[in-house]
Amino acid sequence: MPSDDPILQTRLNGLAPHQQGKVRDIYDLGDALLIVATDRISAFDYVLGSGIPDKGRVLTQLSTFWFGKTAHIVPNHVLETDVAQFPATLRPFERMLDGRSMLVRKAKPFTIECVARGYLSGSGWKDYLATGVVCGVQLPPGLRESDRLPTPIFTPATKAASGHDENISEAEAARLVGPETVATLRRLTLALYEFGAAYAEQCGIILADTKFEFGVTPSGDIILIDEVMTPDSSRYWPKDQYAPGRGQASFDKQFVRDYLEQIQWNKQPPVPTLPPEVVARTREKYIEAFRLLTGGVLR
Repeated sequence: MPSDDPILQTRLNGLAPHQQGKVRDIYDLGDALLIVATDRISAFDYVLGSGIPDKGRVLTQLSTFWFGKTAHIVPNHVLETDVAQFPATLRPFERMLDGRSMLVRKAKPFTIECVARGYLSGSGWKDYLATGVVCGVQLPPGLRESDRLPTPIFTPATKAASGHDENISEAEAARLVGPETVATLRRLTLALYEFGAAYAEQCGIILADTKFEFGVTPSGDIILIDEVMTPDSSRYWPKDQYAPGRGQASFDKQFVRDYLEQIQWNKQPPVPTLPPEVVARTREKYIEAFRLLTGGVLR
């Protein structure tokens, strides 16, 4: 299993990425995009000084798995994940790109995040405590933290270039992208969530919530883009440890957040680095989620 030093930055042919997110570097190849998932990790809206080895491989290979599994629900942007089939200009970087990159179709992203929640947790729990409502959806009284919802709900959010995404109502989302588009995105989001949640449950994992991104191609087709049901975009809980009424153990950067709270970081620069044991335990959680969901071995 790969476990080299974490890859925090990429450059191809001496070129910096066309676009750089908290985790992904995106290169414009003209007729397609190359997305490279680095091993950067963020917490409390900052990219930390340490990376998590193989994290980018997990994100890419798990997304590839889900893109394949959900293609019957909605088309997606994937063109190629086999680096041997990438353009010849990328061959010098084959070792770095292998397992953590994909060639994708170009699409114009919608300006909202499409979130599906099947359980009451995170910002949804905070909103419910304050108002009994999550993104305009009235929920029954008396629910506990981590309770399963009577039915999954669509809770969109605005995309933040930096900082937190902001929860919005479906009506507000309709003002941003149009009512017909929101209706389509809602249908696709809930269909994807229900499929993923049912599949994950068979693997002993609860998919509590997850966010999707969609884009529109030049021909006007809506497609699924970015990442799909990864530990970065989802809240995954081990089913055998689930107990409502409290926060849950999870397959994500829980160890990172716990450590940063423990050292009482003020959540302002300079960003801290992580001790080796926190890096190792976080890496194990990401890889465990990949193994349980796919039944495969990370390459």
